[in-house]
Amino acid sequence: MARKNVRKEVDKVKSKDYLRVAESFVGGAEAARSFEYWNAAGVLIVHAAIAYADAICIKYGGVKSQGEDHSQVVTLLREVLSVSDDNKKAYIQLEKIIAHKTSVSYSGDVYDEKDVDNLWKNFERFKRWVEIILRD
Repeated sequence: MARKNVRKEVDKVKSKDYLRVAESFVGGAEAARSFEYWNAAGVLIVHAAIAYADAICIKYGGVKSQGEDHSQVVTLLREVLSVSDDNKKAYIQLEKIIAHKTSVSYSGDVYDEKDVDNLWKNFERFKRWVEIILRD
């Protein structure tokens, strides 16, 4: 069986579009948190992190992850960026965030404030790293 392509080429100028998408998800997550829609907030946090990772991969590699296995974006980040301690920490944070995707979206697990606060802490750390990486 042929292996499915897990990446696609994207024009590097599209990086800014993915950044805007990520920021939109962040705003949605903040709104959902304020209304105590915990699962909605969790889903939006996960998707914001993925969109930020896509923005980086596009800006520096002209590629993005595609397909249903969102953990592939971490592999792609490792290929696109140089190895450093800060990058390794960010990859771990992203892996932790993506690990929530199935449970917050599809499993029927009911997230509460504590769950989202923990997810948000990892996201904030990841987002700070993203902001440094994406500085022009």
